[in-house]
Amino acid sequence: MALNLKLNFKFDLKKLPKGAKIGIAVAPAVIIAVLVTALVVMPKQKDISRLKTEVDGQNNEIAKSRTMADRLDILKVENEKLKKKLDALKEKLPPNEEKEIRNLLKQISDEAEKAGVDILTWKPEAKQSHPSGIVEEVPFSMSLTGTYHDLGAFFGNLTRLNRIVNISDIKLGSPKPTKSGDAMLDISLRASTFTAVKEGGK
Repeated sequence: MALNLKLNFKFDLKKLPKGAKIGIAVAPAVIIAVLVTALVVMPKQKDISRLKTEVDGQNNEIAKSRTMADRLDILKVENEKLKKKLDALKEKLPPNEEKEIRNLLKQISDEAEKAGVDILTWKPEAKQSHPSGIVEEVPFSMSLTGTYHDLGAFFGNLTRLNRIVNISDIKLGSPKPTKSGDAMLDISLRASTFTAVKEGGK
């Protein structure tokens, strides 16, 4: 027995409600919009976000580099100032050579003579290392005689020397009157100058 079924189905848009007709008309546009959003817009949005992150990162690196460059300029200026200070200090520190030390001691003797002070004794002492490690102390003991005024002038002259000279352990003797009315003093002291330690050791 043969089964013969016939389907007679007709789809008439005219008979659909108005809302359904609008839905069917709009559906393709909605589908296309969804597909465009899913396939084009969203990936592009991800790319935009990723690129924005990269740009922000590069901007941060640029800002850091600029800050470092500005800091480098400041450091260069500070370094030049330190070099000038070091050069000025080196001028006040004769190199570790006996000739330079003798020249300095002669300058001290000349300043004493200018001030009217007589150097009675002059005794060099052994060099001593300085805690800084960059200089050596060259001490010597002296005994001299002069008036208060002359001694003051002598010490003032020492402060104007290009080289550093420190005075310590000053001991004053009893004043001795003179015919001019000025009191003469016998004085003993310890003077020290400094020499630069050569690089690589003394």
